[in-house]
Amino acid sequence: MNRSFQLLVRGPSLCSLILCSFLLHCQMNLVSAAETSASATVEKLQLGPRSGETLQIVGPDGRLQLLVTTTGADNIPKDRSRAAEYQIQPEGIVRVDTTGLVTPIQDGNAQITAKVGDQTASISVTVSDFAATRLVDFQNQIIPLFTKHGCNGGGCHGKAAGQNGFKLSLLGFYPDDDFEYLVKEGRSRRIFPAMPERSLVITKATGEVPHGGGKRVDIDSQEYRTLLRWIEQGCPRSAGENTPVITKIECYPATAILREAESQQIAVYASYSDGSFEDVTRMTIFEPNNPELAECSTTGLVTALDLSGEVAVMARYQGLVATFRATIPMKSKGPTHPNGIPVPPARNIVDETVFAKLQALGIPPSSLCDDATFIRRVSLDITGRLPAADRVRSFLADPRPDKRDLLIDELLDSPEYADYFANKWNMILRNKGGQEPDREGTYLFHQWIWSSLYENKPFNQFVKELITASGEPAKNPEVTWYREVASVEQQAEDAAQLFLGIRVQCARCHHHPYDRWSQEDYYGLAAFFSRIGKKELGAESVKAIRDRRVFHNDGIAQLPHPRTGQQVRPAGLGGPTLDIPADQDPRFALADWMTSPDNNYFARMLVNRYWKHFFSRGLVEPEDDLRDTNPPTNPELMDGLAKSFIDSGYDVKELIRTICRSTTYQLSSNPNEQNGRDKQNFSRYYPKRLTAESLYDAFHQVTLTKGEFRGVPVGSEALQLPDTSVAPYFLKVFGQPQADSACECERVQSANLAQSLHMLNSQEIQSKITLPTGRAHILAKQQEQSHEDRLKELYLWTFARLPDADELKVGMEHINRHKDNVAIAYEDIVWALINTKEFQFNH
Repeated sequence: MNRSFQLLVRGPSLCSLILCSFLLHCQMNLVSAAETSASATVEKLQLGPRSGETLQIVGPDGRLQLLVTTTGADNIPKDRSRAAEYQIQPEGIVRVDTTGLVTPIQDGNAQITAKVGDQTASISVTVSDFAATRLVDFQNQIIPLFTKHGCNGGGCHGKAAGQNGFKLSLLGFYPDDDFEYLVKEGRSRRIFPAMPERSLVITKATGEVPHGGGKRVDIDSQEYRTLLRWIEQGCPRSAGENTPVITKIECYPATAILREAESQQIAVYASYSDGSFEDVTRMTIFEPNNPELAECSTTGLVTALDLSGEVAVMARYQGLVATFRATIPMKSKGPTHPNGIPVPPARNIVDETVFAKLQALGIPPSSLCDDATFIRRVSLDITGRLPAADRVRSFLADPRPDKRDLLIDELLDSPEYADYFANKWNMILRNKGGQEPDREGTYLFHQWIWSSLYENKPFNQFVKELITASGEPAKNPEVTWYREVASVEQQAEDAAQLFLGIRVQCARCHHHPYDRWSQEDYYGLAAFFSRIGKKELGAESVKAIRDRRVFHNDGIAQLPHPRTGQQVRPAGLGGPTLDIPADQDPRFALADWMTSPDNNYFARMLVNRYWKHFFSRGLVEPEDDLRDTNPPTNPELMDGLAKSFIDSGYDVKELIRTICRSTTYQLSSNPNEQNGRDKQNFSRYYPKRLTAESLYDAFHQVTLTKGEFRGVPVGSEALQLPDTSVAPYFLKVFGQPQADSACECERVQSANLAQSLHMLNSQEIQSKITLPTGRAHILAKQQEQSHEDRLKELYLWTFARLPDADELKVGMEHINRHKDNVAIAYEDIVWALINTKEFQFNH
């Protein structure tokens, strides 16, 4: 069959997008003289980071980072730590380098004055114990040194087997073990008290002895001197009986507004149990969550790049984390609008928070999408299906101003809504049949999910019923979840990831490197599942069935800690330990804690998961990785939606209604001159590929054919399949997940060559396009309609819109070239339409 027909696709071409991006980059680098002049005006200067307090330096190797902040006419604080002039009175107590780093010279008190322009500010500094009479504390001073320089990282000595015979705990989470490894293991070969400077731990770090990790510190650096002094002192475990322990760390400042190429120095302070605090900036590890927006040096200098948005920088020290957030506005491209950037009227909490963020960033939103785009978009997002041609016609002709809201309600009340979202939850709840005897439980579980969604069961009730499920699948289908999620570890990990958006898997073996969760937290959560009992179903002859009867096995809920061997009782993450009577199922306590309105993770998880469904990007990415070091791009939106969801009684349909009724959701996907590079602030609708099931069903809807699946009723659609094992090759090649994990990342949405070849040349596609009962042949036979009307009908089914003049012209020319066999022409046109990006994407 000749497939030479080419279709004009709406929207900018790739070349024009690249050109626009290039021009945008060039324009962003043009800074007016007026803007430069305004930024140089200093009205106020502040010297910190803890202004009003006397800063402390303890010991000869103590350091502290000054922050010089100016505020100009725009009332936006700017970091001038590297531009300030510093004066010290009296001299000889401390020195200040050009970066604002203060180091001691001798004991005493000094006043540091910073000057920028004609403004000055001062702060007091006290230096004590310059003679180094205090013992070096191994946990508070040596472990951070190893962490900062990567010695105890997962790629070096911190991995499970260590490196070249030397092992440290990952990121220093177990200092007692590290002390043993370093001081006593290997017959103390790493420490040489008689000549501390010749100790192997020092000579390898300085590169004097060959070292696989290379040179890590310079001789006579602060780190070198601290390590040397610790060995000289006899390698003490602590600085004394009452050595304080770290309780928290904080970033100064916590937030900042940075324009392109501007920088902000971060200072990190650690607070201790005795009320003291210490500057630990140079021993802190920094990591931005979005390297496209900003970069951060090892010393904590954050520099904005040429994209606008919000970036968070994680600061990690001694197992504790804090974050610094920077808002990076778009550079002005002309006269500033007197009331800020123009935005449409806000309809609800979504618009209020999104548009406020866009105003702060200076990113104008795209215009509203047209009705044809909206009906296709919202139909695909809520039901996973293309709208029927007749429904498109009636919607486009409907004059009612609230017709979009009414359409949303209509879609939410439809069985197709439950089909689509049951497909989503079925996958991440790991519901799959496998062998034939297990399929009954699989189908019953899928039906339970479907009914819960269709009836709009409150989400907290849905989760409670699932977590506390007991009995057998025939009577309580939700117990099927415990079939694939069989061990207490899997149950704890899946429950946390699915319903709290917390990935606790790392804490199973060690303290989570990017979050607060320890092994104690992990096994406290897992202990809730420790009393689950299971029994075989039926007679001996059917033992191949993996479904089991689930019940509460009386006894004390607890699990042994893998390191200490001590029994860990149930505790919600970050919550108190619970003493649950032996005759009570601890899962009920877990469900109550998990779904409580006070548990902010629960609502935020669901809000974020559904936000990503509709916008192709979560407020937090990945959608199931909520943690302090991975903050949302719009915290106000996350909090507002979570509160609204709780206030609604955990009404999922109301959440969807709020999202889809918002102006934000109804913005065009076409970028304007300024928001083309916005990837996280929702200044437009972000196009996304159809899921494998939606694309398969859409193809059959356009071609007026049916998919064929084993073991399900004739006429079933891909979105209605309860079991992935009966799915055809098409769904596999287009990324359908196999329900092997609780992560939505298992669904692959990226394009590949196999997909293109399948759509272009596969026997399945070709045979259904050419089917005599298919749409192409039916249109060819419709003598009562003109060819133009038939083309319009086809476009309504495929794109939910009418063809434009050029598309109609090209289509008619192709039909006229094949007027002796019009069916061939319509086959070609159908083939061309389904191979466009417009068909395969929701936009």
